[in-house]
Formats: sequence, structure tokens, C-alpha cells
Amino acid sequence: MKETDLLIDKIVKGMQDKKAHNVVIVNLEGIDDTICKAFVICTANSPSHMQALADSITETVRREANSKPIAVNGLRQGVWVAMDYVDVIVHIFLDETRDFYDLEHLWADAQLTEIADIM
Repeated sequence: MKETDLLIDKIVKGMQDKKAHNVVIVNLEGIDDTICKAFVICTANSPSHMQALADSITETVRREANSKPIAVNGLRQGVWVAMDYVDVIVHIFLDETRDFYDLEHLWADAQLTEIADIM
């Protein structure tokens, strides 16, 4: 398994452990002028849920992929959290913010992988 694939797998696991919904992996490899290889995007129910998701992702990735984000932004505002793992950027949104920015559709040629919600 490639290092990026392992990182994405553990990010998704951290999201699912805290019941994120509408998880989408946006594969940006092979697309010119992108800042990373992939986005992993999910939706949270509330600002406190965003915090729980960010904490779960951080801990799961640290423990199972031996990696830490180089930056985490947006926790204070509680509408959009971005976690920078260099090759992968995690985006945790509230519904209305996610709808507004629509990140998963900014690159028409990006491959999207939807992950089923865990009930």
C-alpha cells in the first residue's frame, strides 16, 4: 500500500469512528497545479462534532500511520476545518458551508470516491 493510500485509509477511519457523513475522497493525482495528491472531505453535524472528528483523525493517523498534520485551521470558527497532511488535505465542513464551497467539484477531472456512512 502506498504511503498516501495508507494515510487516506486512516483519515477515513478516524472520520468513521466519530460518525462523519458524506465522506468523499477527491483524487488529484495526475492533475496539474494542485497543492496535494488528495482531499478527504466530510460533513459534521455541529462545531463540537467537528472538534471530535479532528481529534479522532489526528489520533488515528498518529497511531496507525505515524503522521501528524503540519497545520490545522478553522477549529475556532467551527464551520470549516482544514487539516494539512502535505499529500492529503482533510476538510471537515458544516452542511451549508460544504454546499457553498463545493470543493469536490472544483476539478472536473478529479476522481471522486464516495464512502458509505456508518450508521
